[in-house]
Amino acid sequence: MNFIQKIYVKAMNGFETLKKDERGSQTLEWIGIAAVIVIIVGVVSQAFSGGDFGTTLVQKFSDLINKIGSGGS
Repeated sequence: MNFIQKIYVKAMNGFETLKKDERGSQTLEWIGIAAVIVIIVGVVSQAFSGGDFGTTLVQKFSDLINKIGSGGS
C-alpha cells in the first residue's frame, strides 16, 4: 500500500507542476490578437468590395474630408 501512495504523490506533484506552468500563454495571447485583427481586416475588406455599405462609407468619408478642406461650411 505504501508503494501505491508514493506513486500517487509523485503523480499529483507532477500534475501540479504542469498546472502551474505558464510557458506559451503569451503566445496564445498573441495568436488571439492576430485572429481578431484578421477578422477585422476581412470585415473591412468585404465592406469596401462594392455594394451599398462600402459605397456609402466611402461617400461619408469623402464628405467629411471635403468639409474639413473647405473650413466646415
